[in-house]
Amino acid sequence: MTYVVANRVFVKPDYADEFEQRFKNRVGQIDQQPGFVLMEVLKPRSDDTPYVVLTHWQDEQAFQNWVGSDDFKLAHQNPMAKEAFLDGGGLERYEVVVSAG
Repeated sequence: MTYVVANRVFVKPDYADEFEQRFKNRVGQIDQQPGFVLMEVLKPRSDDTPYVVLTHWQDEQAFQNWVGSDDFKLAHQNPMAKEAFLDGGGLERYEVVVSAG
């Protein structure tokens, strides 16, 4: 079973470049986590749609281990200003039922 976490983040247009750059600067870091499968950062095509950060894990425990890791703390230690974000969004958790590709 693959476990997927979707983080929906409403970013104000003026902060979009900074938001994206933060992920680009850390490319390869999450890959080192046991049980990590894939990460995608999806950019919205309209201002009223959130970014979606998808992480795929071998199982829920692998995700929980990452959340408790030093790497997670490092990745989240210097957050963007609160005014960069709009209300809404949040974490959603899923199990993959069908995958094709």
